[in-house]
Amino acid sequence: MYDDSAREDDAGLDVIERKLGMSRRNFLQFCTAMAATMGLPAGAEAAIAQAVATKERPSVIWLHFQECTGCTESLLRAEHPTIEKLILEVISLDYHESLFAAAGHQAEAARHAAMAKHKGKYLLVVEGAIPTKDGGIYCKIGGKTALELLKECAADAAAVVAIGSCASWGGMPSTKPNPTGSSGVAEVLGKPVVTIPGCPPNPYNFLSTVVHFLTFAKLPEVDHLGRPKFAYGRLVHENCERRAHYDAGRFAMEFGDDGHRKGYCLYKLGCKGPETYANCPSILFGDVGSGSWPVGTGHPCIGCTEKGIGFAKGIHELADVKTVVPPVSYPRIVEEQGKGADFASTATLVGIAGAAAGAGAVIARNLGKRDDPDQADE
Repeated sequence: MYDDSAREDDAGLDVIERKLGMSRRNFLQFCTAMAATMGLPAGAEAAIAQAVATKERPSVIWLHFQECTGCTESLLRAEHPTIEKLILEVISLDYHESLFAAAGHQAEAARHAAMAKHKGKYLLVVEGAIPTKDGGIYCKIGGKTALELLKECAADAAAVVAIGSCASWGGMPSTKPNPTGSSGVAEVLGKPVVTIPGCPPNPYNFLSTVVHFLTFAKLPEVDHLGRPKFAYGRLVHENCERRAHYDAGRFAMEFGDDGHRKGYCLYKLGCKGPETYANCPSILFGDVGSGSWPVGTGHPCIGCTEKGIGFAKGIHELADVKTVVPPVSYPRIVEEQGKGADFASTATLVGIAGAAAGAGAVIARNLGKRDDPDQADE
């Protein structure tokens, strides 16, 4: 028999089936995956399911500034849930210039109405860098500069999320000589914000952040740069499928060479994975299966989630490795199996003519001795 709580859970799952067009099984798998992605403890998937099923959708105001719309394009390709389910059933996307049917004065009126109705409760998402030079005149929307719009919308927001590298720290528009004085959201506002860098960022990192906000009424734990730790807590290098080749000293030396075709490590072609924090090799892109990320398709990581690396370092420049640095020399890639060195080769290597028998006696004498620094001279 069901108790009252079980009936409530079933009712909530019925709502989900209608809202998202997902079976109960798939929805619970989605919630479990979200909880695991964010590093939440066991049982958190139930809280996520309850929040998505029953809580009021958070109002989202999404601003566009200096960017290529790649972050929105990435979001459009999300499959779990799809974009129409996300914006119509999980969140309330009340302002988004690229996805709006309205335009001009109607669009701006919708933004003002949403800000007034959800004052202090809406989530502000910013895509693109903010030009600050000459009063910010290099980017205007509805007669206001990006600088003015950002400050106006951030004033009454419950939280601010900078999506993409441009909004997070300036990205490509801020590269030298930076003629428009482009900056990231946090720098312009002068306060910490949640940053989801990437060019483009993975849509599920954004979705997980929103789900965390919806479930717990707060944003996830972030690092010193404002990046959610669940997505940016480990180096790309640590989970790369080419890591074993790096450890064994197998590197592609040129694009298209034998090592490149065999899937060797791309470190010597300028891969920035050893100094870039992101979950790209774990979560992948596009929901099309394994290998669907830059290094998986044969291109070095450019470090797009890191200020001072992405769009700043040349693609040919070697990464500043934060963990294990490749040694100068390595053992051979292929070693013969099942046979050790013979006495003749050992004697030759040591360089003592006629010492093979003597070397054997020394070996026999030292069998069973433990390593002791005091016995080194002996």
